[in-house]
Amino acid sequence: MTRPVDYKSAGVDIAAADSVKERLRALVESTFTGGTRGGFGGFGGMFRVPTDVPSPVLVASADGVGTKIKVAIDAHRHDTIGHDLVNHCVNDILVQGARPLFFLDYVAFGRLEPEVAEAIVSGVAAGCRENGCALLGGETAEMPGVYVPPDYDLAGFIVGYVDEGRILGADRVREQDVLVALASTGLHTNGYSLARLIVTQRLHLGPTDLFPGTHSTVADVLLAIHRSYWRPLAPVLDVTHAMAHITGGGLPGNVNRALPDTCDAVVETSTWDVPNQFQVLQRAGEVSREEMFRTFNMGVGMVVITDARSADAVIASARTSGVEAWVAGRIVRGRGNVILE
Repeated sequence: MTRPVDYKSAGVDIAAADSVKERLRALVESTFTGGTRGGFGGFGGMFRVPTDVPSPVLVASADGVGTKIKVAIDAHRHDTIGHDLVNHCVNDILVQGARPLFFLDYVAFGRLEPEVAEAIVSGVAAGCRENGCALLGGETAEMPGVYVPPDYDLAGFIVGYVDEGRILGADRVREQDVLVALASTGLHTNGYSLARLIVTQRLHLGPTDLFPGTHSTVADVLLAIHRSYWRPLAPVLDVTHAMAHITGGGLPGNVNRALPDTCDAVVETSTWDVPNQFQVLQRAGEVSREEMFRTFNMGVGMVVITDARSADAVIASARTSGVEAWVAGRIVRGRGNVILE
């Protein structure tokens, strides 16, 4: 005689999902801003279109955190990975001069763990509060057979706005502009497949072991939160021509996206000391210099392109927010290439 089945026996626990919703209410509502309309739990989030600029253009982006999520899972530390996600997405629209408005998240589990879901969204909410954007909605899915516990996946979607006349980009870049580099807080959210391979198979280290050359654990080093550059750079957007968020592809694969076809960017790598974690990974993995620079940010999380006389203002604004910045190169006549010197 067969037994009757229900959704829970198929791997989806509706009661757990309801519990998660109640856990998340306060976190979500803590991010609401003046433009938020409606309340928690609606089918769709609502936000008033900004009216403080003459010609508002919406700027949107979607991203994830790559295999950094595996470090969080292995370390049983889930409260920062959502913060990474928000900051990454904020930086992606910042390069066009956009101010963040609202954020949506998507978390998918093999088996829904309410405590883990709450920790993840607490990080998302912290990132939204840091950047002044509302967590307008999201989805928490339980997908048995697609994800194997304790694995889960996380994605984010951001919308911001910029006045049409102030959109930043390659069309503003000119010869003799300079590159201002802003320091990263570590690997940010890129290169983790290679980093994890080196740490586990070459260094034979686990999450609680000390990372070489530091007094911090592997988890502390690899889970350092991806820095947001919104507050350091918002005051100097008027003197900024273009920006490059240094993500997958490193400096060569991102600075080129901010260049016109008539210019090259010369990056003077001698202007900064590559942070310890990248040096350790390079030595242990016997990774070539070229591979390091196209996989990791190598200590530079954002590059601002501006005219030479405005560089000091950009540097000062960054340092006021506690972010180290320096002139790291120049724009010359060329064909849209990035030259590492």
